[in-house]
Amino acid sequence: MTDRKNVSSFSAADFANALAQHDYEFNVGQVITGKVVSHDTTGVFLDVGAKSLAFLPTDEITPRYAKDLAGRLPIGSEHRFVVTSGQNEDGEIKVSLRQLLIRQAWEKAREYLAEQKIFDSRVLDHNSGGVVVSVAGLRGFVPRSHLVDRGDLATLVDKMLSVVILELDEERERIICSNRQASRVSAFGQISKGQILDGEIASLRAYGAFVQLPGLTGLLHVKEISAKPIGDVAAFFQIGEPVRVVAIDVDESRQRVSLSTKILELHDGEMLDNRAQIFAEAEARLEKNIAKLWDAAAS
Repeated sequence: MTDRKNVSSFSAADFANALAQHDYEFNVGQVITGKVVSHDTTGVFLDVGAKSLAFLPTDEITPRYAKDLAGRLPIGSEHRFVVTSGQNEDGEIKVSLRQLLIRQAWEKAREYLAEQKIFDSRVLDHNSGGVVVSVAGLRGFVPRSHLVDRGDLATLVDKMLSVVILELDEERERIICSNRQASRVSAFGQISKGQILDGEIASLRAYGAFVQLPGLTGLLHVKEISAKPIGDVAAFFQIGEPVRVVAIDVDESRQRVSLSTKILELHDGEMLDNRAQIFAEAEARLEKNIAKLWDAAAS
């Protein structure tokens, strides 16, 4: 049975003393949860379970939230914040939503780097050296040398680019990304051994021809052009010439693709005399010769 005498003797002062016994100490940098109590022109007041309300100043609210406080931070809703200042003489602390979101953005960026994740990023700005992109709400930079399209960079502003993070330095607020690397990784994921690919001759060397494929470059070694020896590769192919090739080896770890036209020949040396017909009949020819590709791998 409840002792009414004891209940009635529990005064306001006793209640205050009981509250004082609880530890409401908050540390700068600590993430806490608060319930929105009210809004005003200077910020938002929050119930964080302490004797005094916490305060979220307007300059610690991101513009996206500040434009719609009633919708983003409605009264009665709970959110997480970072403590930015310890309790003052009235027991009030100040918190930040902006700093929490920045912290979460860096965590996301670190995950992207660790996983070498390809993600879409909006181009925010450009200069002569490259473009500025959005990375989980942070600003990253893609050097011109790491862009697939290196022409008029102004045309890329507001467009989405697939990028991968190359370098991340939180202390210097520096994030370097690559669109070219992302394109290569993505392209490798779409190529498999034994696949016919359309490309064009990008450059010529004594040991073979480099073929530009969608998103990457592969090597057509001189010994894989034809079953008959090719004397001068530069005399056999021209830069920009369209070719059809077969991927005979795909090494994602080293980002290398080895190519062949020899596998499309039905008799030795056919590439020297009849390459147009070989390219036109590539699918049927590969079907007849596909066993050679797997036999070579097994030997």
